[in-house]
Amino acid sequence: MADKKKAIVYSTPTCPYCKMAKQYFDDNNVEYEDIDVSKDEKKAEEMVKKSGQMGVPVIEIGDQIIVGFDKEELAKVLGLE
Repeated sequence: MADKKKAIVYSTPTCPYCKMAKQYFDDNNVEYEDIDVSKDEKKAEEMVKKSGQMGVPVIEIGDQIIVGFDKEELAKVLGLE
């Protein structure tokens, strides 16, 4: 089996799609780092630089950036199909 990819989730505590993304990772045993951009201005700037987006969630897996909770795209990038 290939190395498990670790995800980084740029999120806020009030974002329902962020919660769905993290639940999806939990359900599929995907390791992730949750970054609360409402509390960390530097990480928020980093997220905008990487994605061109102010909205959350922004999910980074390897060199892939996924904006929003896109289950199909996540499954593809993580090899869960």
